[in-house]
Amino acid sequence: MAGNNHTTVTEFILSGLMDYPELQVPLFVAFLIIYFVTIMGNLGMVMLIRINSQLHTPMYFFLSNLSLVDFCYSSSITPKMLVNILSGRKVMPYAQCVAQFSFFATFVGSECFLLAAMAYDRYVAICSPLLYRVVMSRRVCILLVTVSYIGGVINSLVHKGSLLSLSFCGPNIINHFFCDIPPLLKLSCSDTHTSEFLLFTFSGIIAIFTILTIIISYLLILSAILQIHSTEGRHKVFSTCTSHLTAVSLLYGSLTFIYIQPSSRYSLEQEKVVSVFYTMVIPMLNPLIYSLRNKDVKDALRRTVYQKIFS
Repeated sequence: MAGNNHTTVTEFILSGLMDYPELQVPLFVAFLIIYFVTIMGNLGMVMLIRINSQLHTPMYFFLSNLSLVDFCYSSSITPKMLVNILSGRKVMPYAQCVAQFSFFATFVGSECFLLAAMAYDRYVAICSPLLYRVVMSRRVCILLVTVSYIGGVINSLVHKGSLLSLSFCGPNIINHFFCDIPPLLKLSCSDTHTSEFLLFTFSGIIAIFTILTIIISYLLILSAILQIHSTEGRHKVFSTCTSHLTAVSLLYGSLTFIYIQPSSRYSLEQEKVVSVFYTMVIPMLNPLIYSLRNKDVKDALRRTVYQKIFS
């Protein structure tokens, strides 16, 4: 790897969650259960939406893509971490480390844009219900999802390019459980100011754009809800947004803590704890949040199970 990428380091050692041997078995069991629930929940949501015609609406089209993205970005990290814990092997080749971060950045960026698209969908559904089918046509939905994935790819390419421009001369011990860019910047022996600026600026641009879209959408939704005189009617309308608001709060809260803060305030120990939450726990929680708080999803699941049992 010393050629094009100006580095003498060919592999990294991930020390993140492996410093305490007595915790390896409990951690492996816990993370394996979490990943299993993540797979079943997200892929189950995708299949449920696909096979139930009642869920063939824009909102559930976005939700199925959100579940797919959750599955993908959890899968870019958790299986490798489980193998490392089980085998006790902490080594990650340089190319594999860059690839892992690239996939992770792609899917996390896509999730941010998808959540913004879902907020816009809720705005149209509540504020312009008569025009909903026209405004949120299949073509528009596909376009919004495509833009979300493209945004994730661009996010990945920017940070990957920044990462590949750095030199790594040693040490090569990453105080983390996956190859994330903040701990990698700490290991670089070249000037990281440009990379830190790109990380802060580009992550900030994505966060500001998507968060503003979500905030503006919900301000307009709130204005429409306040015009409803019936308390029951207000509750019914707002209840369609609570799952999305919960997912937004969980993801943006943790990502803001990690990526949108000055490096002087950055703590690797704090990041490891928060990273476990947004790389493994949030992808597991999202399908549960949307299924437990959504009557349509619960009814569709009940019908599907009933049909499978009595078919």
